[in-house]
Amino acid sequence: MTFNGLGLGLGNLARLSNAETRSISAENFTGEKGRGGMATEGTGADAGRDLGVGGKISPSVRIKPGETFTLADIKGSGAIQQIWLTTHYQNWRRLVIRFYWDGDTRPAVEVPVGDFFASGWCQYAQISSLPIAVNPNGGMNCFWEMPFRKAARITIENASVPGNFPIGDLPRPGTSEDATVYFQINYTLTTVPEDLAYFHAQWRRSNPLPYKTDHTILSDISGEGHYVGTYLAWGVNNNGWWGEGEIKFFIDGDGQFPTICGTGTEDYFGGAWNFDVPGRGYTEFTTPFLGLPQVIRPDGQYKSQARFGLYRWHVMDPIRFQKDLRVTIQALGWRSGRRYLSLQDDIASTAFWYQKQTSSARPALPDADGLEVI
Repeated sequence: MTFNGLGLGLGNLARLSNAETRSISAENFTGEKGRGGMATEGTGADAGRDLGVGGKISPSVRIKPGETFTLADIKGSGAIQQIWLTTHYQNWRRLVIRFYWDGDTRPAVEVPVGDFFASGWCQYAQISSLPIAVNPNGGMNCFWEMPFRKAARITIENASVPGNFPIGDLPRPGTSEDATVYFQINYTLTTVPEDLAYFHAQWRRSNPLPYKTDHTILSDISGEGHYVGTYLAWGVNNNGWWGEGEIKFFIDGDGQFPTICGTGTEDYFGGAWNFDVPGRGYTEFTTPFLGLPQVIRPDGQYKSQARFGLYRWHVMDPIRFQKDLRVTIQALGWRSGRRYLSLQDDIASTAFWYQKQTSSARPALPDADGLEVI
C-alpha cells in the first residue's frame, strides 16, 4: 500500500493525468464544477449586501451545540488532498471531526478538531510540518492523502451542550454558543489503484493516567496497514521531568514484549535531554516530520501543570503491520534514589494510520466534559 499511488504527489507535479480537481467550501457545498461563489445567503450576507452576484456571501457556517454539520458529501472515486479550516480557539476541543469512506456508517476518523491538526490545548502554536501546518492565527491545514473509491463524507459536531460555556467565556450579552467554522476541502476525482489504503485517525485520553499503567495510543486494530503518525497533548501533574517513558509498537501478534521499543519520550519526537537547552530551558521546534511546537509554561521550568504538544509523522518510516497493531507509551518521571516515578498525567493522543478496511474498532468518545481542556 503506497502513499502516492494516485501519481499526484510532489514528485509528479509535471505529470499530466485525466484527474479532475474539485473544491468544497461554504460558497460551494457540493463542490460541483462551475458553481462556486453562487451563494445568495450565508454568514456574510449582510456584509456583502452591496456586492451583487458572486459577492462574498457565505464564507462560513454556524453549528449549534449538539448539532452535526456535513462539511462534505462526495460521490465517486478520488482522494481528498488538502483541508483548510479555522474556528475560534475555544472550539478546538468541543468540535469533533469525522470521516466516513465508501458508505461505511462507522467513521475512520473521529478526533477533536484541534487534536486532528496537532493543536490539542486550545492555544495557538505555529506548526511547519509536511502533513499538518498551523499558521497565524489558527489557520489549520492538512495534507494527508485520503483516497476513496465510492464516496467520502466529512462531518463536524459541536459536542458542547447549551449553557456549557468554555472556561473564561462565561455568558454575557451577545455571546453565542454556536461555533462558526470556515473551511475549504480540495480533492480530486480520479481512479484509485487497488493497493491504496484508507486514512484513519483515532483520539484517546487518559485523565489522569492510572498509577503504574501505560497510556494506550492505539489498540484492537486488525488487518493490513501502516502507522504514519502520533500527536500528543501531554499535561504534567507532577514536578520534575516527565518524559522518561518509552513508546512501544506491538506488531502482528506480539505478546508481552513489542517489536519496536523507544528509548524515551523526547527521543521518539526527535529531541534529546529533556528538550532542555542550557540557558533557555524547554525549547520549541517544528520540522517536516517531528516537533515540539507547543510548551505552555507554569511558574518554573520543572513545575507541575506544564503542558506540551508533540508530533511525530512516520512519512519516511511508516510502521507496517500485516495482522494487527497496538501502540502504548509509558509516563515516567524521577523520584528519590534515581528511580523512575510512574506519573498520573493528562495524556490525549491522536494516532494516524492507513488500513485496508474502511473503518476500525475504537473506544467511544467521551462527552463534552471528557473532551474539555481545563
